[in-house]
Amino acid sequence: MPDIKRPRLNLKRYRAAHPYAPSRVPGADADALTPMMKAIKAVHSVTSTGSTQPEDLERQRSAQELFGRLVTPNRLINTTPLTIGTIPAEWVRMNQGHDRRHVVLYCHGGGYTCGQLGYARVLASKLALTTGCDVLSFEYRLAPEHPYPAAVEDAQRVWDYLMFMGIGAHDVIVAGDSAGGNLALELALTIKQQGRHQPRALILMSPWTDLSMSGPSMESCRELDPMLTETYIDSCRIAYRGIDPNSPDWTDPRLSPLFGDLRGLPPTLIQVGSNEILKSDAERLYESMRAQGVYASLEIYAECWHVFQQMPTPHAAQAMDSVGRFVQRML
Repeated sequence: MPDIKRPRLNLKRYRAAHPYAPSRVPGADADALTPMMKAIKAVHSVTSTGSTQPEDLERQRSAQELFGRLVTPNRLINTTPLTIGTIPAEWVRMNQGHDRRHVVLYCHGGGYTCGQLGYARVLASKLALTTGCDVLSFEYRLAPEHPYPAAVEDAQRVWDYLMFMGIGAHDVIVAGDSAGGNLALELALTIKQQGRHQPRALILMSPWTDLSMSGPSMESCRELDPMLTETYIDSCRIAYRGIDPNSPDWTDPRLSPLFGDLRGLPPTLIQVGSNEILKSDAERLYESMRAQGVYASLEIYAECWHVFQQMPTPHAAQAMDSVGRFVQRML
């Protein structure tokens, strides 16, 4: 079992002792994967093959839905389905007294190719429990059937719905994991481009910020990551961008918010596992935000994998506790 006393690296001390570019973590090598990470890697290799063929996508989407049913915390939680235009959505709330003044808008992950409300309910429930806020999740259109910009358009429609319902922008916290972290950032950038008020804060878990796949952790964590492979990420990004000849290139901020103008974005909490090939996506986003005057906090959890917050583990519990503390500081 992982050591629960020191779940996060001291980023300042780590960077002082290790060059930033290699993006390595002390004590992490391919032969030292924990039994849990080895098991996760074995299961994920079966369900996430990197193929976007219809039959393979259907299997991946069904597996995610089953995962959601197995690990969703349901004590003290109730759900209310709704439809926003044509977008399936769901309120996730605590049964007991809670904060009704603020809302968490949650964007689920899944590489833009997978993810339904049942899968989203895992982290939506945890966010409701740790923040005490109502959480709204939604089922945006998925690639390759609906490539960019379908997901961003759907996110904006849900944002507009909250504003129409009289919920102020500063009463909304936008959260997202993996591709949902990308979507949360793209929503904030879209709102900024429109000259509208930003959300109160952003919570990004293992965010996918660089679709050009240029981060050094793509190589340094290749053998350490129990969840993701370069083949899988490449297949997802191709499905998401589509085959339109006018599609943006990989470094276009509309696809890769890492390369965007981040000035004016709200305070942001970024969490990532030390063994992720997307670790550099989080690290470089943190550096870029700080350089552009955005308040950002980065937490690197030792020997953890992509979106480890979903799992019933001590590190996940401590990460969600940190999310709760961050939200309380922001409100």
